[in-house]
Amino acid sequence: MKTLHLRTYPIIGLMRLLLIIGCVVLASVNIPATQSASADAYTRYELVDPASSSFRMIDDVSATTAGARFYVDAICQGSDTRDASAIDQMTGQPLTVEVVSGDVARKDGMRTADLNTRYLKVHLARPVPQGGETRLRISRTCRDPKTYFVQGDVVVFDRLPGSTRNAIVLPIGHEVVSTNMPSQVIEEADGRLNLSHWNTAPVAVPMVIRSRKRPTASAAAQANVITSPVVMTPGTPAVNPRNELANLRVMERAIQDREIVYFLQQPETHSFSLYHDYTEARPGVATYRNVVRGGSTVSDPSAVLLDTGETLKVETVKEADAEVVIIHFPAVQAGRSARLRITETYTDPGRYGLVNGQLVWNRNFGRPSNDVVLPEGWSLTDSAIPGVISMEPDGRTRLAFINPRPDSIDVVLKARRR
Repeated sequence: MKTLHLRTYPIIGLMRLLLIIGCVVLASVNIPATQSASADAYTRYELVDPASSSFRMIDDVSATTAGARFYVDAICQGSDTRDASAIDQMTGQPLTVEVVSGDVARKDGMRTADLNTRYLKVHLARPVPQGGETRLRISRTCRDPKTYFVQGDVVVFDRLPGSTRNAIVLPIGHEVVSTNMPSQVIEEADGRLNLSHWNTAPVAVPMVIRSRKRPTASAAAQANVITSPVVMTPGTPAVNPRNELANLRVMERAIQDREIVYFLQQPETHSFSLYHDYTEARPGVATYRNVVRGGSTVSDPSAVLLDTGETLKVETVKEADAEVVIIHFPAVQAGRSARLRITETYTDPGRYGLVNGQLVWNRNFGRPSNDVVLPEGWSLTDSAIPGVISMEPDGRTRLAFINPRPDSIDVVLKARRR
């Protein structure tokens, strides 16, 4: 979980910031440390009748503390929470959810639990595997007049989210008036508008969404009835059958949870290792095919199923002029998914090497989240694309690139010996 820096946050948002700090505390039983959520957390807010001040909040989160048997999420003060439920995303299995007091949360091992706060305690289907994660989808209905209210003829949703990736789904029959964050706008199958965004700032930023009822909305739309619930699946395009340019698709970027981390080896080797996390949710799929880019060679491929820690079968084959790494895993069943971690080493003299004594690395990133760790003994001098820079405990420089847009970025890095 990222640290929130109070000194960098505008005074106008200080109270919201303090509220969110209290709302994202998590815990695990029989584990001394606080249960953490992985960085791929995603929250979807489904707004219903504005007069009710209610919305459905759906969190995709990952429990990552090895051995943890439950996941605890604070219920924000000021919100009336009901109808809480959870499923295990690997199996689709419903999980037991109970509301507990701060005192109970402390007894269960959450030493920082606020005694005046209530918590949702989710019982996991199995302990979190060593080196893996347990993916959950937690749903609840919240009523919060301070967050969701009517202002004249405009409906306002004003909230400080705990996730960096969020989607706000307007009531059916509503159009967007304004947003304070750059947002994708996606019409879903039932006609609702999904306003999706990825916060790349180092602190939480309030989302302020204003909408109004469309004057020409149909009677069914005005009734605010949702007839076809949307299935949240990373990479699933929203298809509008009325679109005359049928080949165009709008893909929600924020829901995509592909992550990749590159570890550059010494530039004389032209090599770098990486691991790539990927979720497969298409029923019947049992393999992942990674086509090696032209000019690169691959070595030492391996893979694990993060949901269980199981080692997977991997093979490398030649197809035409390309190398293809194939990962085998149990076929995905309807309503279930699999989270893979693929590890490989690439050698690519055309994109990585030593030029006049300077390290030069060039790669095109199509995925939204990419990190690069420089080799030991090298100091960063150039980065063509803005990234968040940090230092690893062993002194290596790390760059984190987040691209919330649906296009790719061409990253050029240069470094000199220390």
